[in-house]
This record gives sequence, C-alpha cells and structure tokens, in this order.
Amino acid sequence: MVRKKVTKASRRRLLFFGTISLGIIAYFVFSLTYYTTSIYRLRKEEKKLTQNLTSLKADEKNLKTEIEKLKDPEYLARYARENYLYSKDGEIVIQLQKENKVVTSPPKETNHAYIFFGGSVVLLFVIGYVIQKSRAK
Repeated sequence: MVRKKVTKASRRRLLFFGTISLGIIAYFVFSLTYYTTSIYRLRKEEKKLTQNLTSLKADEKNLKTEIEKLKDPEYLARYARENYLYSKDGEIVIQLQKENKVVTSPPKETNHAYIFFGGSVVLLFVIGYVIQKSRAK
C-alpha cells in the first residue's frame, strides 16, 4: 500500500482551515444553544404572564362585584363595622390579631447559555488536543 507524502504546506493549510471551520462550528453550536435557551426562557415567562393575566382578570371580576355590593347601604355599613371597627350604638368591638404570613422569594434561574458556551470551549480544546496527539503518531 502506497502512502502519499503530505507536504508542510498542505499540513499548514489543513491546520489553518480546520481551525477556522472548528471555530465556525463552535460559533453555530453556541448560537444554537443560546437561542434555544432564550426561547425556552421566553416561553416559560409567557406561561407565567398568562397565568398572571388570568388571575388579574378574576380579581377584576371580583372587584367589580365588590363595587356593586358597596353601592348597597346595608352592605356598606356591615363592611365598615367588620373592617374599620365601627360599631352601632350599644355594640362593643373586640379586635382579634391576624396571623403574619412569611413571604419567600422564588429561587433564581440560572442562565444555561454560559454553561453551554463553556462546554463548547472545552470541547474545542479536547478536539484540538486529540488532533494534535493523532498527528504526533
């Protein structure tokens, strides 16, 4: 079996164009992962905002019914007695303490684009190392 002799110029050309092509591939992989994570994040945010809109519409409906109820003088008097400690003649007002609720913040989301970019860079270094070792043989 006859082996072709590879010249230095062809090696340099292969190394130059191989490096450029690996860089382009890495750029496209990074872009793909970045935009994929962006789309995922935006869909998640859209779902959250849709739920928020639904709850706000329900609140709006409840507030409109509350406005209609407050137009009734009997309901308004009872509402003032319950919430603002007003009383009728001869009534005694006893106030009970309300429980305090602890509000917790949701956990922060991580940006996966940086993780994918770092992985792409490591992958390029590994590919370069493997190519270098295979040429040394």
